[in-house]
Amino acid sequence: MSQLIRRYPNLFAMGVVGSLLAIYPLTTNNNYFLTLMILVGQFTMLTVGLSLLMGYAGQISLGQATFFGIGAYTTAILSARFEMSPWLALTAGVLFAGGIAYLLGMLIFRLHGHYLAMATLGINVITFLVLTQEVEWTGGPSGFRGIPDLTLGSFTFTSDLHYYYLMWFFTLIVIGLSLNIVNSRVGRAMRALHTSEVAAEAVGIETHLFKIKVFALSGVFGGLAGGIYATYLGFISPGSVTVGVSIELVVMAVVGGLASIWGAMFGAAAVLAIEQYLRTALKAIIPNASGEQEIIAFGLILMLIMIFMPQGLFAGLATAVRRRLAARKRTA
Repeated sequence: MSQLIRRYPNLFAMGVVGSLLAIYPLTTNNNYFLTLMILVGQFTMLTVGLSLLMGYAGQISLGQATFFGIGAYTTAILSARFEMSPWLALTAGVLFAGGIAYLLGMLIFRLHGHYLAMATLGINVITFLVLTQEVEWTGGPSGFRGIPDLTLGSFTFTSDLHYYYLMWFFTLIVIGLSLNIVNSRVGRAMRALHTSEVAAEAVGIETHLFKIKVFALSGVFGGLAGGIYATYLGFISPGSVTVGVSIELVVMAVVGGLASIWGAMFGAAAVLAIEQYLRTALKAIIPNASGEQEIIAFGLILMLIMIFMPQGLFAGLATAVRRRLAARKRTA
């Protein structure tokens, strides 16, 4: 058994995580925690895309929320305005987000470093402005309402429990697909691209095309998360597509560990948990606590994590566990 685990660690981890997620709803009757877990799944999908792009391919992006918004609004408009099947609308949203990411990648990946970061930031700002100003199509600042629920035959996804399982079903597919990619020939090419574009090109890797493809895949994951979230809430607003959301996603990727697919899930869960805990703790200590005080406290916690675990929370904890086990073996 131990040999199988060492040989297929990711497959074993998928089984353990999937089992824990399956039984989690049986341990609580509180819908608040189910909602929080749905958000963790949603942000995990988005953060996995960033991990592939930034941690493995080495390309900076400050606009991941753009594709979340494209997937969400495409799903909403097609299913509510054009009465398309919600599943077809969701599929169209995912493909449209990936297609837009591919087209944008053809343009912006001629840039490097902070110029690339500013380009992705600009795309996010433009997307937010379009969603805010095109009131007739998007509902403007008030948001888009009346998005129909997903159905499967005669079954309709209506409750938090239904969308919990749906969100995590797709999240685990995204994690499994990404693990296969990073452990394949494509993953090795991405690491080479991250290390040195010149060296990667010297061994025959089409670096420009690779960057575009990874960016498009990141867009697909963002569109999928956005489409499912829109059908879950039945409502979507431009507030979900701000630059602040994109920066929060980068923080999740960094906290979890940029070059770690599993770290994306830990980073999303950790950041959301810290936010919720801070909000509660500060209200208990300072009843009139403002949003600025929450941001300051949050920043201090993140700074401590980055100082003591610069490789990310997941990798840092894994390293600490390995050192503890090695120390026990030496003393045994």
